[in-house]
Amino acid sequence: MHRDDEAQLVKRAKRGDQTAFAEIYTRHHDAVYAYLYYRVNDVQVAEDLTGEVFLRLVSKIGRFSYRGRPLLAWLYTIARNLLIDHQRKKAQLGRVDLEEEWATPAPGPPEVAERGLTRDCLVRSLRHLTEDQQRVILHKLLEGRTNREVADLLGKTEGAVKSLQHRALASLRRAIMKERCYEP
Repeated sequence: MHRDDEAQLVKRAKRGDQTAFAEIYTRHHDAVYAYLYYRVNDVQVAEDLTGEVFLRLVSKIGRFSYRGRPLLAWLYTIARNLLIDHQRKKAQLGRVDLEEEWATPAPGPPEVAERGLTRDCLVRSLRHLTEDQQRVILHKLLEGRTNREVADLLGKTEGAVKSLQHRALASLRRAIMKERCYEP
């Protein structure tokens, strides 16, 4: 979306235009959901948190100031804050931590077990990366975004994104070896 178009969309939303909110939701729902799902690995929790992101968008749009960065960057910030709150509440309730939640399910066919082990290893390995490195991996490899799109979302240059991706992949490779996900 062109920045001028997005600026106009934000203005319309600030005026209470319901179609503007619907357009924002339609454009960004899947990206916000994916961002949350890959962090909680629970469809229901990801759906609930995604819904809360858009509720907060509606309630806080009046305080949002469009400065040329993609609106999606602001939605990711809301999502990240909700995720932090969710994890704190979960920790206070004494629930199982993320690694245990993503553990391989009860034994099944070999393919299911192998996929579960791979996912579990990836989750453990991603924890070795910085937040920015995790975000680059998510946006570039899982969402298929361009370097320009990722740069806009992270508030960085394209060169910085390329460098961050290179370091992230190198760190991920080392983490996978450390986690013994791959036997050379």
